[in-house]
Amino acid sequence: MSEDIRSGAGRLGRLGQAALGAAREGMHVFPLQPRSKLPAVRDWERAATPDPEQIAAWFSARPYNVAIACGPSALVVVDLDDGHGETAPEPWTGARHGREVLAQVAAAAGESVPRTRSVSTPTGGLHLYFRAPVGVELRNTAGTALGWRVDTRAHGGYVVAAESVRDAGYYRVADRAPIAELPGWIADALTPPPAPRAAEVTSAVVEMRGGRARAYVAAIVEREAAGVAAAGEGTRHRTLLAAARTLGRLVGGDALDEATARGALLAAAAGYVGHGGYTAAQVARDIDDGLAYGMRLPRRIDAGGAR
Repeated sequence: MSEDIRSGAGRLGRLGQAALGAAREGMHVFPLQPRSKLPAVRDWERAATPDPEQIAAWFSARPYNVAIACGPSALVVVDLDDGHGETAPEPWTGARHGREVLAQVAAAAGESVPRTRSVSTPTGGLHLYFRAPVGVELRNTAGTALGWRVDTRAHGGYVVAAESVRDAGYYRVADRAPIAELPGWIADALTPPPAPRAAEVTSAVVEMRGGRARAYVAAIVEREAAGVAAAGEGTRHRTLLAAARTLGRLVGGDALDEATARGALLAAAAGYVGHGGYTAAQVARDIDDGLAYGMRLPRRIDAGGAR
């Protein structure tokens, strides 16, 4: 930090100093409109910076709130919202807020939620800060990957930083512990299935006689269903999506009936419901998403040379 910035730090006020403090920890910050969660700069993810001179220029102008861009900061922030008296859906019946839901997800995976830097929100929520895993670009989620009232912010997302203020109150540091690495059981739940290989992008054709073709397709369905049924906690979302994509390709190539594919996947994933944050609605949604994706990359099984 330059001498001019040090000497003028007092003029930045509490919010500007909070922004500089976050930047000293390597976080990329940017201003939000005063008493708001709305960005005060265009293209906030590009504008976010740890540069103290730019931060000083912003926060000496107005009492902006402070935001942290999660992707550039290599952070994943788990946002645990309060239930505000609402009744939690199954399998979270009885949970009062996202903290209890995350604890249930952790217990189902045989783990616990590690201590890490945390910030309380003015509406009763809690932000848990984690170091993002290397080599995996996680994106934002909203109540589906981990459970009711549990959202995440990563690439493409930001969080309001401590010391910011809204009409409802302040964001405050709840725990100054060092920022922990993202636990594997959370990373698994948030990791999207792998993109199709280049060789899969074009329509594939497998030629064989009618009887062999039916047996071949049946074997694929059986294999994918078995993989779904055997998937462990923390890998189920990714496994179900990948299996649905595989069967969706066969549906798109008219080698498999969509109802058959859907029925096989629903039966295989029946054991997911009520465990590790999964609901029947999420199972159905994962199957719908995977089948739709796969159908755009049709794989044809040519029985006896007929097209």
